[in-house]
Amino acid sequence: MSDTPFGFGLPPEEPENGDEGKKKDPAGGGQGSGGQGPGGQGGGAFGFGFPGMGMSMGGPGGADNPFAAMFGSMNPQDLGAAFQQLGQMLSYEGGPVNWEMAKQIARQVVAQGTADGTKDESVGPAEKAAVEEAVRLADLWLDQVTSLPSGAGTAVAWSRAEWVEATLPAWQQLVDPVAERVGAAMGDVLPEEMQAMAGPLIGMMRSMGGAMFGQQIGQAVGVLAGEVVGSTDVGLPLGPAGKAALLPLNVAAFGKDLGVPSDEVRLYLALREAAHQRLFAHVPWLRSHLFGAVEGYARGIKVDTSKLEEAVGQLDPSHPEQLQEALQQGMFQPEDTPEQKAALARLETALALVEGWVDAVVHEAAKSRLTSADALRETLRRRRATGGPAEQTFATLIGLQLRPRRLRDAARLWASLTDARGVDGRDGLWEHPDMLPTATDLDDPDGFVHREHLDFSELDKMLGEAAEGRSEGRGDGSEGDEGKDDTQK
Repeated sequence: MSDTPFGFGLPPEEPENGDEGKKKDPAGGGQGSGGQGPGGQGGGAFGFGFPGMGMSMGGPGGADNPFAAMFGSMNPQDLGAAFQQLGQMLSYEGGPVNWEMAKQIARQVVAQGTADGTKDESVGPAEKAAVEEAVRLADLWLDQVTSLPSGAGTAVAWSRAEWVEATLPAWQQLVDPVAERVGAAMGDVLPEEMQAMAGPLIGMMRSMGGAMFGQQIGQAVGVLAGEVVGSTDVGLPLGPAGKAALLPLNVAAFGKDLGVPSDEVRLYLALREAAHQRLFAHVPWLRSHLFGAVEGYARGIKVDTSKLEEAVGQLDPSHPEQLQEALQQGMFQPEDTPEQKAALARLETALALVEGWVDAVVHEAAKSRLTSADALRETLRRRRATGGPAEQTFATLIGLQLRPRRLRDAARLWASLTDARGVDGRDGLWEHPDMLPTATDLDDPDGFVHREHLDFSELDKMLGEAAEGRSEGRGDGSEGDEGKDDTQK
């Protein structure tokens, strides 16, 4: 499990261009820097990042008197925006995450651009046409290496802001179960007879909790939008069903220093996107299986109630930064329960199988057609193995960090299955989750391939022989039974 579970991170650092950002965008600057890591890696914790501020409440210099620390350097417009956002936080009455705030912050982060100075921009007609053509060609190539038909009804080219808008519903489905379980603990620790008396305080804490979750998720999704190349970078279907999506601006950034023609980079990434779409479109149980594992993880969360009780008892409503400090000190540190371990193992294995299958079929489709296929494959594998943006954000949002070793093992297993059973036999394993390899099988791909090959090839013969033997052993009895039925009738 990740060392940085959901809701944790370091206090936001002051952006290098904080003053410049305020001048350019007095209403929305200061939410974070494009150079910060995803989801608070180096700057996305439960800090209160108000518009026009380069610091957070509870950040450096603001622990004793955060309001004095921040108001001293804010102009009236910034101050009004800060109070407006604080009012939104305290008046929020929705679910465990303030998703409207998350979207607002994600859009602000996207508008600020990435660390290399690249700003988001609308996708032009030529880029849209290039993406559509790449996905069309990718589907033709994939037809020859997989029995699963095309899953992309349309191909779209998104800006970073459009990626945020399109993927937020999936993030909500992923994050809400975890945030709800953690947020419920804020009221559960109080005795029932005290909950009525502490109602306003609990309501305020939950409103602030929803805002803090929303702020962190918005920061994470906004940073990720500057780095993803499609809708399936985390191995999950984040976009609408049937839409194969690429982000031309990020595709260009990905291939910038690779020395590979841009057309080949775009086509290889289109192959990966189209392969994911086939899998999620034609394996109907897969999406619910993956998202259900996240919910199973959430149900297993146990909270250190002693720390929470202490924090609730000492919380001063006039100093909300105290709650942030308690969060950072591990108040919500989940315990390693058996339920969590089982759910995480199931999710990690399923994601590894998805990514491994995509890796295997894309390599098979591209190796004889793209001169850079091997280099691109290894680049993407290393990106995952070094903790790329997708893994880091996923780890921050739900407490899961993928083990890259599983991805390589899964790719080897799918390739071996192709050799042993052919394309139809390999893809047939997706018919039911019980037919898929387990985590143990990933440790011994060859053993699984040979064992499964034997079972499937001789299964009919074994069942037939067993049925024949039973029939011979009870033949007379069966006829007698039938005669008895006729007599009785």
